[in-house]
Formats: sequence, C-alpha cells, structure tokens
Amino acid sequence: MKRVTTHIASLMLLAVSLLYVACTKEGPAGPQGEQGPPGANGANGGAGPAGPQGEKGDTGTANVIYSDWLDVVFEADTFRNAGVLDTAGFFSGIDAPKLDQTILTTGEMKVYVNLGTAADPNVVPLPYYDVYFNANINVNFVTGGIGLYSNFDPGTGIDSDSGEKIRQYRYILIPGGANARKAKNINWNNYKEVKAYLKLKD
Repeated sequence: MKRVTTHIASLMLLAVSLLYVACTKEGPAGPQGEQGPPGANGANGGAGPAGPQGEKGDTGTANVIYSDWLDVVFEADTFRNAGVLDTAGFFSGIDAPKLDQTILTTGEMKVYVNLGTAADPNVVPLPYYDVYFNANINVNFVTGGIGLYSNFDPGTGIDSDSGEKIRQYRYILIPGGANARKAKNINWNNYKEVKAYLKLKD
C-alpha cells in the first residue's frame, strides 16, 4: 500500500511539473503599447549657461573694390586754332566694371596716382594740383568707368634713373552699405592711412 501511494505521489508531481512548464512557455509578442510622457530633464539635460562675450572684431571692410596699380596712357586733346593744331590738355579713362549707379549715388570713390615708383612710392589722391609746376590731374566718375583730364601728360612712364615704372593709378570703390564708409576718422586723402585700414595689397 505504501508503494502504491508513493507511485501516485510521483505521478502527481510529474503532472504538476508538466503543467508548470506548459504555462511558462513564452507565446508570441503582443502589440507595442503607447509611448509614455517624456521624463524631466536631468542635471545636464537642459541648456547650459551662456558663455562670455567674445572680443570685438576688426571694423569690417566687406564689399570694398580696388584695382591693381594700373598703367594709364593719356591722349592729347587737340583743336585747331587759326589753322594750327593746338593742345588743350590730355585725357584718359580707366575701366571700372563694378562702378554702378548705386556706388555713384551712395558710395565712396577714390583714385590715387603713384608719382614715384613701386619701390619708392609717392602716392597722392586725385584731383591733384601742384602749385609749383602749375600741374593738375582731374577725375570724374561715370557708370563703368573713370575719366581723367590733365594740363600735362601724366601717363605711366619709366623713371630714367631706376628704370622702374612711375605714375601708375589705382582706384577704390566702397559701396554705401559697407562698414568702411562709416569710419569717419579715416582720411581718404591719406593713401597710407587708407591702405592700412582697408588692408590693401600692393
């Protein structure tokens, strides 16, 4: 009788074990639930504190247009006086494709002539007048170009002593919106000051 009871207990234990295994077997995954609300930001989750303000930058010279040093040839402005050909002066022109109506009406325009050489410059702004020699070079600006007129021939030439070029010309155009035009303390007739301020390259 004891043996039968033990056998029955063993069968019951086996049945319970099989039932447990059957119940714990993993079935197919169910549908994904809705996303929960986001949690609060942690200590490093939000925006950091504002950094210190940087140093003030250099004054802007954006959109400044300038030419290389140019060779300029002048022509005689002649007329007939009682049948004799006479010369009233000398004229020339410089192409400036970016000189538009906006710069003409709201910008800054300058032309400089280097009376010396590249190695030993003597740069003066136009218009130029020399009281001692009674010499002058005048300038006028139009859309796309610059006109020059003089009572002598101030065209680019060669210095007899050094063999280098003399009397080369350079123009600078500053649109009205460029910050450089707002620099009231700049003397635009002082080429060295202008060159340093605009960081011009020779």
